[in-house]
Amino acid sequence: MPPGPPPVPAGPPPAPSDTWRAVAVALLNLSGLGLGYALLRRWVLMAACCAATGALLLVALPADADGVPGAALVGYAVLLLVAAVHGGLAGRCTRLAWPGRAPLAALLGVLLLAVPAGGALWYEDAHDEAVEQALLARLERADELVATNGRQSFSTAVPDYRRALDVYRDIAVHHSGSRAAREVPDRLRTYYTTVAAAYGHHEYCDAIEPLKYLRTVPDTVPRARLGSLAGWPDDRLAVSLYECGAEHLAAGEADWVTRFGDLLDTFPRSGAAAKVAPAVDTAVKDAEKAVGGDEPCAAVERLRTLDTRIGDLSTSSGDPDGTLAKAASRAGRSGGAGEYACGVDQYEDGDFDAARKTMEQFAADHGHDRNRARAQKIAIAAEVAQTVPAAGRKLPTTASGGSISVTVKNDSPDDVTVLYTGPVTGSFTLKGCGGCKAYSLADTLFSGFKPCNDSGRHYPQRTIALPVGTTYFVHRPNGSSTATPASDTARLRSGYVYTECAYSTQRLGSGY
Repeated sequence: MPPGPPPVPAGPPPAPSDTWRAVAVALLNLSGLGLGYALLRRWVLMAACCAATGALLLVALPADADGVPGAALVGYAVLLLVAAVHGGLAGRCTRLAWPGRAPLAALLGVLLLAVPAGGALWYEDAHDEAVEQALLARLERADELVATNGRQSFSTAVPDYRRALDVYRDIAVHHSGSRAAREVPDRLRTYYTTVAAAYGHHEYCDAIEPLKYLRTVPDTVPRARLGSLAGWPDDRLAVSLYECGAEHLAAGEADWVTRFGDLLDTFPRSGAAAKVAPAVDTAVKDAEKAVGGDEPCAAVERLRTLDTRIGDLSTSSGDPDGTLAKAASRAGRSGGAGEYACGVDQYEDGDFDAARKTMEQFAADHGHDRNRARAQKIAIAAEVAQTVPAAGRKLPTTASGGSISVTVKNDSPDDVTVLYTGPVTGSFTLKGCGGCKAYSLADTLFSGFKPCNDSGRHYPQRTIALPVGTTYFVHRPNGSSTATPASDTARLRSGYVYTECAYSTQRLGSGY
């Protein structure tokens, strides 16, 4: 039987080991496209490499500021390394489909490495641009936040101002080489002028808190990044504190002490601080002038208030040259002296109770003042006018004496103060009458009732000389808390002798 054909081999015999071939396959696989596997005709592995590269591209593109997740990069790098090692081992003993010579394939692998390297460089540039755009977008949003809140009150806007400032600081400090960081200085200048817009509008009181806030910005943004802006609020705050304090001082509001105090404490050597003492001195002078105006009592109260408040400012600020203390002292003296003009005004306005108290206080406090004597007369006349309003039609003078004799007797058990005003004004006190008693109301109703008419009794009395004219008398009991003053109007004429009698009933009366 003739022999059959020889058996068909299972596959091509392995090629002899070739290092250049292994290097070529490994390099071609490092391109990320699995080309090494393509030369070995291992299409599934090639497809796996292409799929991995495609997946990475899907994750990475388009480039954004966040970049590619680190896990994806590590996984892809491990995959390329495994493909390179595995391809190199497989290619060592496997013939290449193309090209025929392994060194040429290795050279092609080296050239193809430019593809992933160039892609990486391109992606880095794209990522950097994406970061720049993201930073510019953050900057834009912060700018919008500032602009929007510039139309709000500072107390409402300050939280958003802080958020915008955090953005500026983060970009300037943590992204200092970016285009956005180069724009931050201009944005900060806009930020400062927006926050302090009230100062630009000369709304000095409203500008104080925003300017104080801006002085804290160097606590957030390094001074090196702020440059001249670090000291930008100082002069403006000093001016605002002065102008606001001066406004409140002119209006008579108490807040000026706080504003001037802050100014003297914070900027003691500023030009604005140097204007505080003259402003206070001017306020005192204006109040002194107002004592002679239409509202002297208001001016006196203003001087007293200035005395207190300037003294408080002097104490709190230190007042090294004593200027403020001198102004406070002058305000106090002028306020005390102005009580006389105030009392006159109260008298002329018919407020006799207030006039009496004011003039009594003035007389007590100013023992050597040239107006003291007349103040005492006005106090007496005001008390008379409280009972007899007609007595207050004219201001009393300091005149005394007259040609008509008037004797006043006391038929009351209580001491009695006799006050009178008219052409002349005065007062004196009569001791109580020993043995006298208060008359009943029924006694006073009899037609023959005549007090001070007991010839056997020695009535306390005093004779005064008064001029012709109408004199108003008031008898005020000193020892009774229930009796009320009595009054009498005497129209005095020449050639007569007059007697005035004080007596007690349930109400005190008087008569001739």
